[in-house]
Amino acid sequence: MVQEKKIVRLGLTIIMFIALLGLVSTPALARGRGGHGERACSKTASAAFLACQNEVKDDYWIAKGNCYNLSEAEDRAECFDDAKDEYQETKGECRDQLEARKDLCEEVGEAPYEPDIDPDDFINPTDIGGSEDPNPYFPLVLNNTWVYQGGDETITVTVTNVTVEILGVTCVEVSDVVMADGEVIEDTKDWYAQDEDGNVWYFGERSVAREDCEEDDCTAYLLSDDGSWIAGVDFAQPGIIMFGDLLDKVGTVYRQEFALGDAEDAGEVESVTASESVPGGSCTGDCVQTRDFTPLEPDAEESKYYASGIGLILEVDAETGDRVELQTFTPGP
Repeated sequence: MVQEKKIVRLGLTIIMFIALLGLVSTPALARGRGGHGERACSKTASAAFLACQNEVKDDYWIAKGNCYNLSEAEDRAECFDDAKDEYQETKGECRDQLEARKDLCEEVGEAPYEPDIDPDDFINPTDIGGSEDPNPYFPLVLNNTWVYQGGDETITVTVTNVTVEILGVTCVEVSDVVMADGEVIEDTKDWYAQDEDGNVWYFGERSVAREDCEEDDCTAYLLSDDGSWIAGVDFAQPGIIMFGDLLDKVGTVYRQEFALGDAEDAGEVESVTASESVPGGSCTGDCVQTRDFTPLEPDAEESKYYASGIGLILEVDAETGDRVELQTFTPGP
């Protein structure tokens, strides 16, 4: 009997050891499969999908909690229905974002996105337009000012004399102010840097906007900083906004920014021989045309046109055809 108990105890010990070994070795195996960046892009897409689903569930239960505090039964029932409808809709958006991220992975590849940023490879923003030539399609010359019109919105973009150091790189601050009905509805500070090869990099933005609202629910003092990000903070990475050498880049898909879940704009160089004309500038056979998109809004896509010596002259919404046109371009002194 004693011997049998020893055998039983030994058997249990072996089983527990095997189980413990399994618990320890499984993550190690997972690390082995993905520890060197294998399928990093697709795994990032899956992780973001899970995060999106959890956020949707969180919002749903918060909404239900608020519904419980409505005193009228009819109002509570309607509130519950609205919460459920919103839950179903946003669940679908998570799935759409996943598919969009997977599509992007097919274009940019599966390698981890971690560009090699060496501050020595970048030029001083104060030298652009002086001792250093600007990128002709994205000229970051001090005091260059562009004024655009899109619907009832007027957008004024200005290269300022403010510089910010990000990841050791001196970036120039570009002011982007959107006005409608005489009021500022969005105020953004973008940070760019040009490297020695003429590539213009996007290192982040600080955007403050009037929160979207409906009818009488609008509050003038409710602001949002959604989309704000800075390279090097919370794993955010810079991206290319305009290549220096475009001749071999047609068909290239690239990341313009990367802050997972907040800023994931990407682009594709579609042509370097496009033509367009707007009040503030034109180009004939030498426009750079890009397709700009983001997995965060899979249905949103824009065509952008850049004229040499001016920069961005036109944005066209792919779905609606709405245009944002350059009205005036004022070169810096």
